[in-house]
Amino acid sequence: MYKLLVSDLDETLVRADGSISPENAAAIKAVLARGIKFVPNTGRGFASVQKLLQAIGTYQQAGQYVISYNGGAVIENKDNQVLATGEMPYADAKQIFDLLADHPEVDIHVYTLNHLYIYNKRQDDLDYVASRGVEYIDMPDRDFTRFANKHIMKVIFMNPDITTRHAVAEEVKAALGDKVDLTYSSARYGEFNHHGVNKGSATLQLAERLGIKPDEIMAFGDNANDIPMLKVVGMPVSVSNGIDDVKQLAKYVTQANYETGVAEAIHHFILQDDK
Repeated sequence: MYKLLVSDLDETLVRADGSISPENAAAIKAVLARGIKFVPNTGRGFASVQKLLQAIGTYQQAGQYVISYNGGAVIENKDNQVLATGEMPYADAKQIFDLLADHPEVDIHVYTLNHLYIYNKRQDDLDYVASRGVEYIDMPDRDFTRFANKHIMKVIFMNPDITTRHAVAEEVKAALGDKVDLTYSSARYGEFNHHGVNKGSATLQLAERLGIKPDEIMAFGDNANDIPMLKVVGMPVSVSNGIDDVKQLAKYVTQANYETGVAEAIHHFILQDDK
């Protein structure tokens, strides 16, 4: 029996406009009514997830959780209490930022525990950020000392061209070595977290806190940053629009995409007797 469901958001659970379908919301509410935990596990900050939590019924609820920043923070929904963080050392974050800032073709996101800063804004990125209801602070210059006393969760960059994205990401990864982990998401981002911090490690950390075994967890994903999460759970699920690497790892691939794929899998494995 599955006791914990963890799900990526963008391109997995929510639609292009950032909303959740009635089918997905209803299926989640049904498993919550059975006492099963449903935890968004996202690269985004937890502040941007609050509207979704309202839609599924876990907003400001004690004993309900969000995993943010690709595993960089585990949050209890009641009062957004921070339970655990995996922040990035300032020197590493600054080195990543400085290398990325030498590339005018990318824009850069610096995530602190409570805010997102964007440097060298691209309109195509701002449009995507706005569609997700994400608020940001404009970073008008390269002075990274503004983060000297802040908790840095991750540093990411955006360019929609896959060749450019991979070339820039690999350059930075080569310079930082095993200090950081590199993943890709949403066909637009290269993401850097502190080494060992990912959606999978945070899932297991929360599960241990709740007394839940890995084989009692179901996870939903679509992209490369979901792979560490899918690797550590008993039932890894890919929505139909998932990339090939995710589909090959999944034990179940939905027929539906992000519109209703999560609901499809929930009904298949958990609510099959609710007909």
